[in-house]
Amino acid sequence: MRMRKKKHTDDRIIACGELLIKNPYDMKGKWAEKANGKTLCLEIGCGKGTFVCETAKRNPDKFFIAVEKVRDVMVMAMEKAKNAELTNVVFADIDAEKLGEVFEENELSEIYLNFSDPWPKKKHAKRRLTYRNFLELYRKILSPDGTVFFKTDNRPLFDFSLEELEFCGYRMSDITYDLHNSEYAKDNVVTEYEANFSAKGFTINRVVAKP
Repeated sequence: MRMRKKKHTDDRIIACGELLIKNPYDMKGKWAEKANGKTLCLEIGCGKGTFVCETAKRNPDKFFIAVEKVRDVMVMAMEKAKNAELTNVVFADIDAEKLGEVFEENELSEIYLNFSDPWPKKKHAKRRLTYRNFLELYRKILSPDGTVFFKTDNRPLFDFSLEELEFCGYRMSDITYDLHNSEYAKDNVVTEYEANFSAKGFTINRVVAKP
């Protein structure tokens, strides 16, 4: 369901202007300087920002770039980060297909994919953020020892993703089909979407992968 357009989105974004990267394409190769030496991490599709804000709070030694192409959603994440007075999070409204134009080779250490759109129709498989073309893009912009963290409530998407990761030669670990009842639960940061669907009885799938 498409989100109803919010009022005063642009004004609200301006109010959080210090958190917005207005020209992310100009930052290619310069993110380390922006991060002041912190480990560079990217969340693709940050939603309302619960995950990136909480993870940034827990990891002050990391610097997070939160990408969200729906501005009405991104502004809520920005406000959350501003209210929490976080200094290690910035936001950009770009499409994942353009990441190679925003990040230099080996520039990132971690990429987080949380509850990406499953694009359930087979003809739309290439749009899934775990499709092999995206995985090869992540390999390019990640450091040699970089990591992709992926979780979803959608089992068909998860199975598809495991197959694509294997096809692309990623080394997989920490695979679970029920994250909240696994040994990895204690370190898991729950997103808004995750809390909602978990409460309805959906199990959460998670994998950690290295290119």
